[in-house]
Amino acid sequence: MADDFKIQANPGIIPTSAIQSTSAVNKTAAGANDVSFAETLSQTQNLRFSNHAQKRLEARNISLTDEGISRLSNAVDKAEKRGGKESLVMVDDMAFIVNVRDRMVVTALDSKTRGEGVFTQIDSVVFAEPSDNDKSSSINIEK
Repeated sequence: MADDFKIQANPGIIPTSAIQSTSAVNKTAAGANDVSFAETLSQTQNLRFSNHAQKRLEARNISLTDEGISRLSNAVDKAEKRGGKESLVMVDDMAFIVNVRDRMVVTALDSKTRGEGVFTQIDSVVFAEPSDNDKSSSINIEK
């Protein structure tokens, strides 16, 4: 007798079509127009943002430029190469907790919402340096 299995969608994974339906243009501190964050996310197919992370970005009015997304993605690449599984990625004054294997940003914080500044259940930290992609550095935390 065959067993029946039911597969349920993971609520933390947002299909690209759902991401593209959002349309908001954010301004950076310098005043330059950014491409809508949702559009940038859909163009960055190798890095995904969980529903929770998207809500945090919106609630905290955090926006990333194309360069910021690229720096975040490159930092995740470096964490993966060094064996990171759950990484804290620092992009300027923003912090992102990333599930490296799934290339999924789990949550995002800015300097105002870091609370006590304590991050648990991570195994690596990556500082995504500006401009030159090769400047990103990573630190692995052995358990």
